[in-house]
Formats: sequence, structure tokens, C-alpha cells
Amino acid sequence: MPDKRLSVVVTRRLPEAVERRMAELFDVTLRSEDRPMPREALASAMREADVLVPTLTDPLDAALLSQAGDRLKLIANFGAGVDHIDVTTARQRGILVSNTPGVVTEDTADMTMALILSVTRRLPEGMAVMQKGDWDGWAPTAFLGGRLRGRRLGILGMGRIGQAVARRAVAFGMEVHYHNRRRLRPEVELDLGASWWESLDQMVSRVDIVSINCPHTPSTFHLLNARRLKLMKPTAVIVNTSRGEVIDENALTRMLRAGEIAGAGLDVFEHGTEFNPRLRELPNVVLLPHMGSATVEGRLEMGERVIINIKTFDDGHRPPDLVVPAML
Repeated sequence: MPDKRLSVVVTRRLPEAVERRMAELFDVTLRSEDRPMPREALASAMREADVLVPTLTDPLDAALLSQAGDRLKLIANFGAGVDHIDVTTARQRGILVSNTPGVVTEDTADMTMALILSVTRRLPEGMAVMQKGDWDGWAPTAFLGGRLRGRRLGILGMGRIGQAVARRAVAFGMEVHYHNRRRLRPEVELDLGASWWESLDQMVSRVDIVSINCPHTPSTFHLLNARRLKLMKPTAVIVNTSRGEVIDENALTRMLRAGEIAGAGLDVFEHGTEFNPRLRELPNVVLLPHMGSATVEGRLEMGERVIINIKTFDDGHRPPDLVVPAML
């Protein structure tokens, strides 16, 4: 008689190939609607399943985790970020948490460069003119942006994605600077052509572009607050493809409106989908709906990593992408 298959609940629609493979391997409950699962449904799923597969739109806080049943032993997150999961509480309740690190590195770094180019070269303004049919021909002074070569890029967070951004920036002829909790090894710095700043204040005051590539943790919440944003050059640009909570969004909006910062490219926002509406009015701001990791290849790789984590756990071994509180 075959062994009983793991009961797996998926909270969002996933790529068809991923759902099909999960159905082959596990007793999986898939979601038919492509929107966040209501809190009550999440609580019910955690009472009934062996494994929950959430996404960043599923806040699994201590109160919700307290409703988990004895069966739930693994939360296999579809995504690298786990700031929506109370990992400490989960571990205290005997629930392992895994994620999908490294999968979105190249895609997010590509999007970071796309936003840098969009803001500095004023691409949305040019697109808007063309879409309205208002273009009346080339002019020497029209849509003048800035050249990337020679500009100083300051990377906040030099993990996998930050380093991938650095490599791209070097190819564009930019100077790479970075601030990180820990300084990189000398050979890595040399390979990236990157200069470390122990003081974030000093770095943001001297660079031309700031790229946010650090996770959201209690120590990074509003790391770029009003005081620190005021240290930036009025000609500087800020780009965020990481987590919106790292920037004080209201302070950033005020400074952009006042011309105290030259522009911003934002793929993430402090309050999820509820971002400051005044940002939409600014021609020097590029807004995207959290598209940084949105590639077909990336989503399929995420699904493969989730499946590997679940299958390894099912085989009685530690999931390869296990998350522990000390990592956060």
C-alpha cells in the first residue's frame, strides 16, 4: 500500500507547470482565484495541511500561526523574502520555514537597471508624448536626461542582488559604492570594483544614484528616513526594487515634490498597494507594480525550488532553503 501523500495547500495561483507537478507529487489543494487568500481561509488551511505554500501577500503573523494545527510542519514560501512570516513564532511551534533564495537575483538586478535608466533618461515622459501623439519632431533641448557613465551608484545592501546590480553598473561605466552590515571580502570588492562605506550617511550624501537592495527587517525599517533623505544631493535619484518599508515614503514624496531629490524609480511601496497618490502626479517618478521578479523563467524556478524543499522535507531531510531567525 503506497505511503500517504503530503497534504499541501497553495495560497495563490502559480504557473500551470508548477501546479501540475505539485499535483503529481502531493495531495495538493490549489487556489482558483489569483488574489490573496482571506485570513480565515489561511487559518483553516494551516489547521488542515501538512505544508502551506504562501506568497508575500499572505501575512503569517503570530496570531495567525497560533491557529495552526499539529499537522502543519512546513511553510514553503514561494519567494525569497520572508518578512511577511513570523519565522521565530513558526519555529517555536515546530514549523519549519523555507524560501527560494537566489532565483530572482538576475531578474531583479535587470529591473533595477531598467528603473535607473528610465528615471535618468526620462523614458516615461518620452513614451507619454508618443502615446498622446504630441511629438512634433526632434529638438536639441528636448527630454534631456543624464549620462550614466561616470556617475556614482550607492548600493544599500550588497547581497546577491546588490552584487548583480554592481556588475551591471560597472558595465555601464558607473562607479560602485555600497553600504552593508558586513564588509565584503577584499577579493569580492576587487572583482566588483566596489568601494565600501561604513557610514550610510556619508555614502548617500556623495552618490548620484541610490539603489535599495536590502531586505525589510526591524533594523532596516525607514533606514532611509526624512533626515537621511535630506542628505542626498538635489540632483540624486533613488531606486527601490527591494522592500518599500526601507524608505519613509511620505518623506520621499514631499522631497520629490519640492525638488529636493531629482527623481525616483519605485517597484515596491511602504504599504503594499496603498502608495502615496501624489507620487502618480510627478513626472520624475517611475512607478511599477512589483515587477522586479516577474519573468516566466523566474517564476518557474521559484516553483521548482518550492517543490524541492517540500520533497526533501517529505523524504525526512532538512529543506535545502531552510530559513532560521538568525538569518534575518
